[in-house]
Amino acid sequence: MASEPGGADPAAETAAEVTGPLGVEFTATGHPGVDTALARLEALDGVPAEAHVPVYEDVHQRLVDTLAALDQD
Repeated sequence: MASEPGGADPAAETAAEVTGPLGVEFTATGHPGVDTALARLEALDGVPAEAHVPVYEDVHQRLVDTLAALDQD
């Protein structure tokens, strides 16, 4: 894909314009482990979708760990 003179990539600029806050509000669950994991999702606002996977994997692992800890109690 060719970029414009000056190094600007029109496709990247268009994607940046489309990417923005999702407007999803975080509601606390009352469980500190779950709330901490879900708060990580706030980092995704304005981030391109390609960068979401590592955050989703981290949140998933935190929730799995939280559930496993409940089984230990």
